[in-house]
Amino acid sequence: MDTSVDRSIKTGVSARFDGALHKHSAIAFGEPPAEARARWRKAFSAACSVCGMVSATCYALNGSQPIAPLIVQQSQATGDEEDDSAKAARAQMLERVRYRGGEYLFAAYGGSPYTHASDVRIERGGAEMTVHDVDWQGKAFDDPIYYGIRIAKWLPGRSDGVMLDFMHSKAYAPLDQRVKLSGGLDGQQLPAEAVVGDVFHKLEFTHGHNLLTLNWLRRLPSLGATFSPYLGGGLGVALPHTEVQMKGLQGRTYAYQYAGPAAQLVIGLEIRVPRLSYFVEYKFTSADYRVPLQNFDGSALPLDLWAQFTAWLKGEEPVRGWASTRLTSHQIVAGMGVRTLPQGVAAP
Repeated sequence: MDTSVDRSIKTGVSARFDGALHKHSAIAFGEPPAEARARWRKAFSAACSVCGMVSATCYALNGSQPIAPLIVQQSQATGDEEDDSAKAARAQMLERVRYRGGEYLFAAYGGSPYTHASDVRIERGGAEMTVHDVDWQGKAFDDPIYYGIRIAKWLPGRSDGVMLDFMHSKAYAPLDQRVKLSGGLDGQQLPAEAVVGDVFHKLEFTHGHNLLTLNWLRRLPSLGATFSPYLGGGLGVALPHTEVQMKGLQGRTYAYQYAGPAAQLVIGLEIRVPRLSYFVEYKFTSADYRVPLQNFDGSALPLDLWAQFTAWLKGEEPVRGWASTRLTSHQIVAGMGVRTLPQGVAAP
C-alpha cells in the first residue's frame, strides 16, 4: 500500500534528483539552473525548426517522395557519376596503352644465364687438343653484370616487328673442375684427365660473351590491352672478350674478337603502361666460337676488331693457334623500355 510516508520519501528523492541534474547542467555551462534550462529549450526548438524546414523543402522539391529514398537516390547518382568517371579514365588509359603497331621500343634488361657444358679445342701447328665437357658459370651479378639493350620497331597495322638486340653475358670455366682430355700439342701427349687449372691459367669470356642479333618478332593474341605476349628469333654475330692463357706459355689473349655466327630465340610477355613497357622473357642462344689466340692485350671493341681484321687480311696465323667451342645458353631476363607513340596518336 502506498502510504503517505512512502509518498513523501518518493517526492523527496525525485526533488533531490531533479535538483542535482539541474545543478550539474548549470555547472557545466557556468550558468544558474534557470538560465541553463532556458538555453537547452531554445537549442532544442531551433534544431526542430531546422529539421522541419529541411523536410518541407525536400518535400516541395521532390513531390511526395520521402527524405530517406531521396538521400539514397542522391548517393546512387553521385556514385554513378564517380563510376562513370572512373570507367572513362580507365578506358582512356587502356586506349593509350593498346597496341596498334607503328611504334618503336627502346629498352634495357638484366637477367641470368645457364650455359651448357661444351668441348674446348685448341689447334696449333697442325696438332689439336680437346678439353671435354667444360662447365661454364655465368656469375650474372658479379662485375661486369649481365645486361642487354635493344631497339624494336613494330610495323604499322601489323603484329610483326624487327629488333636489334645486344646481349652482354659471361662464361667462366672454373679452374678447379676435373675434365677429360684428348689429343696433344707441341709434340706432347696429354693425360686422360686433369683439372682445368693444369692446362689453363685462364679460360673465360667475361667482358663478355657478347651477341649482336637482328630478330624478327611476332605478337601473339593479347591478354587485354595491358598484357601482350610475343615470340621471335634472329641471327647475328658473337663478339666476345676472349681471355685465354695456357700453362707453360708466355703472354695471353685478352681482347674483343669476332668469334663466329650466333642465333637466338625469344618468348616473352610485355606489360604495357602509358609510354612504358615492362617485360619478362626467356632467351635461348647459341654461338659457335673460333677465336684467334693472338697473344695480344687489346683495348676497345672497334680497335680490337680492326686489329683482328687486318691480321686476317694479311693472312697471319695466330701466335698461339685457335680456340673453338660452342656456347649454348638458356636465359631469363626482365627489363623496361620507352615506347614512341604511333603516328596519329596524341600524347597524353
